[in-house]
Amino acid sequence: MERFPQYLSSPMQVLWWESDEVAIILTLLAMALVFGGIFWIVMFAGSGLYSGIKKKYPKGFLKHMIYFSGMKDLKHYPSAFQSKFSE
Repeated sequence: MERFPQYLSSPMQVLWWESDEVAIILTLLAMALVFGGIFWIVMFAGSGLYSGIKKKYPKGFLKHMIYFSGMKDLKHYPSAFQSKFSE
């Protein structure tokens, strides 16, 4: 038997941002600190643009897109072939 999470649709949050938004912001911040210049504008515009695009899709779509592309497994989630669950 595999343990199944209680709230599947509630992604992890840092303050009012979800984890994927924080990852985008931190990546763009690192690029701005290393390269400077126009990357500071890209950091603010990119994070705002991503948030706007994200509102069109369900919660956690980026994690699922990464999972479906085969780049990474979802932690604490059973495999697609699991047939028995317990809460």
